[in-house]
Amino acid sequence: MRVTIVGSGIGGLATALRLHHVGIECEVHEQSERVRELGVGVNALPHAVAELAELGLLERLDEVAVRTRELIYTHRLGHEIMRRPCGLDAGFEVPQFSIHRGRLQGVLLRAVRERLGEDAVRTGHRLTGFDQDAGEVRAHFANGATVASDVLVAADGIHSTVRRILFPDEGPPRWNGVIMWRGAADWPVYADGRTMIIAGGTAAKLVIYPIAPGRTPETRLTNWAICRVTGTPGDPPPERQDWSQHANPADLEEQAGQFRTSMVDHAGLVEATEDCYELPMCDRDPLPYWTCGRVTLLGDAAHPMYPMGSNGAGQAILDATSLSGNLAAHDDPTVALQAYQDERLTATADLVLRNRRGGPEAVIDEVERRAPNGFDRLADVIDPAELAAIVASYTQASQLKRP
Repeated sequence: MRVTIVGSGIGGLATALRLHHVGIECEVHEQSERVRELGVGVNALPHAVAELAELGLLERLDEVAVRTRELIYTHRLGHEIMRRPCGLDAGFEVPQFSIHRGRLQGVLLRAVRERLGEDAVRTGHRLTGFDQDAGEVRAHFANGATVASDVLVAADGIHSTVRRILFPDEGPPRWNGVIMWRGAADWPVYADGRTMIIAGGTAAKLVIYPIAPGRTPETRLTNWAICRVTGTPGDPPPERQDWSQHANPADLEEQAGQFRTSMVDHAGLVEATEDCYELPMCDRDPLPYWTCGRVTLLGDAAHPMYPMGSNGAGQAILDATSLSGNLAAHDDPTVALQAYQDERLTATADLVLRNRRGGPEAVIDEVERRAPNGFDRLADVIDPAELAAIVASYTQASQLKRP
């Protein structure tokens, strides 16, 4: 069996490593002329890290990431709502990693080239279409190349060419009215250097966490994100969803001023960031199917979701595990792809919809709804058991359900 993967993001590269792990040949085709380590911070939760650890990547991740120990939810005005241990401290067998998205991509890319060969990732290959018959699928690229294989996996993101071919009337991504401003800077260690802070709910949110060692032992590369409702949910996105869209620094001081934090000077961190990015928070409605014969979708091409609960990259990694396992278990690729879809489509659709409601961070929304101006005692606002139930339900839904 031979597989063609379109897209060299986290999902595409994880899929290549997983396929190689089970003995299936594959190639990755990337539309850009070179793979660039773009983006800012992401979190790899233990359910995703376990899959990467099985591929022997734990030590490499430790070199470029931070093992997150604790997550603190607070009101927008700084009142503490909940503390949650993370990774090993929460009893998992593997850590939770906070990491620069580009560095995670880089770890995967280097592993792919080492294990599959330097030419396993073909750049400058923009997919324009495909056709298939009972024997193979043929991927057509803008440079004139045609690649035949047994399976075509579209891991080409929220603007997936394959998704657009399968669902030509779908239209643009769905915007929830929120704009995200993001960046990272070398910054003095706060707390224990392994703590993540999420302050505020969906309407106005500040997220801060370290993602790598700093230039000195006293600093960390510290990621931040500010999210604010600026439009009406359902409106067309104000711009294309592009991680490299630079933000206007004049907008950031006002946005940072909406929050109060006691552990870190978030306004100073934002001001110290050289490259700040801006993009609308978008997803797409869940699809009725991902698979058409020998062709299937994976990662953001299949289920782009709002960045609640740190699950976008992780769910793509779980897709890779499910897809490779099913291709290894079935001689007929079409049967394997259907089994993969059956395992993952409903589960990820549930997460897309949960994230629209705030994901586990809905605990903050509920507290702010009841106490918009803050509180003196959390127990006067909400039963802590109610908060714990919200988080536990989401955590259970995000796990890979193995047959």
